[in-house]
Amino acid sequence: MEEDLYQLRQLPVVKFRRTGESARSEDDTASGEHEVQIEGVRTGLQAVELDDGAAVPKEFANPTDDTFMVEDAVEAIGFGKFQWKLSVLTGLAWMADAMEMMILSILAPQLHCEWRLPSWQVALLTSVVFIGMMSSSTLWGNISDQYGRKTGLKISVLWTLYYGILSAFAPVYSWILVLRGLVGFGIGGVPQSVTLYAEFLPMKARAKCILLIEVFWAIGTVFEVALAVFVMPSLGWRWLLLLSAVPLLIFAVLCFWLPESARYDVLSGNQEKAMATLKRIATENGAPMPLGKLIISRQEDRGKLRDLFTPHFRWTTLLLWFIWFSNAFSYYGLVLLTTELFQAGDVCSISSSKKAVEAKCSLACEYLSEEDYMDLLWTTLSEFPGVLVTLWIIDRLGRKKTMALCFVVFSLCSLLLFICVGREEERGIEG
Repeated sequence: MEEDLYQLRQLPVVKFRRTGESARSEDDTASGEHEVQIEGVRTGLQAVELDDGAAVPKEFANPTDDTFMVEDAVEAIGFGKFQWKLSVLTGLAWMADAMEMMILSILAPQLHCEWRLPSWQVALLTSVVFIGMMSSSTLWGNISDQYGRKTGLKISVLWTLYYGILSAFAPVYSWILVLRGLVGFGIGGVPQSVTLYAEFLPMKARAKCILLIEVFWAIGTVFEVALAVFVMPSLGWRWLLLLSAVPLLIFAVLCFWLPESARYDVLSGNQEKAMATLKRIATENGAPMPLGKLIISRQEDRGKLRDLFTPHFRWTTLLLWFIWFSNAFSYYGLVLLTTELFQAGDVCSISSSKKAVEAKCSLACEYLSEEDYMDLLWTTLSEFPGVLVTLWIIDRLGRKKTMALCFVVFSLCSLLLFICVGREEERGIEG
């Protein structure tokens, strides 16, 4: 027994001081083995038993099994100051994305009147943004997989910022059509911010934290409408486009703080950089790093698009595509429909005059009034209670049940729009 304990104590280990610093044993230093240096605090040792029943500290048990993956480190470090900073920075990108989308419902009726555009050209101005997003999403995903999440996100943000500013100087319809399409092309890469964000989140905080980003989306929509209230009457839509690009500019400046995904670095064979990132997070959070050597999880490659259609993933892929299509179709459809409903006026009062009906149905040129902006602000504010309620119930009902409940509530509220009511009641239903 004494001989077994003596042999175990001769193994190289990491010794932790009370100050939080760490040091190798003298034998370890002499051998030149220094693959990983760990910083942390160990306040006690858990005993395990040998085959003969003798108890030894766990620190000396299985000494060759001290390895961990990025996911293990993220779980061990937990949620802290670093994740809060990352939440704000990621939320800023999400907020800028929301503003670029919300501006469509404000820009369309303005250009409809100012440039005397027919209805199909107004609709096309909105459609090209979504066409750009659809055509670029796979490209931005490939860039992020090959060159890093941070790299792909920075390029997409700078792209969107550049063409968003140029849109403000468009002299004619054809120019703004092309430029807004290029803005949509850049917006297709902004969701990479959520990918990067999620890879730094521990499992137990992931659902609520990703939902928390939706709060920034709501802030972006509200801020865009509030900005339009002050800018549109005096400065016009060109200044609105310029000022709407400010959050993207701020994000581009703050990107120097944003770290690359440690998971991406490990998959790229850059373990040292990944280790430095994890140590940085642990330092900011005031948490210890896990013991051992950082390793890569076993996998043959990073996956391909066709992998989504293998028997194991096919049904999940199709179902998620349908859910996202339904979500985008319903949400953006309602957002863009809101200003159209304002221009249509109180349809309940149109009953006898055929001429009035034709005028309302064709949506003749009509600038958004102050009352329209206030109503639009009211409908965007309604996103906040929805997000907060979802945050409260998601861990109680689970992801799937929460999503199903939200779709049911949305469907019921949308059906109420078919009821012929006055403007005040209709505004409440949309909220």
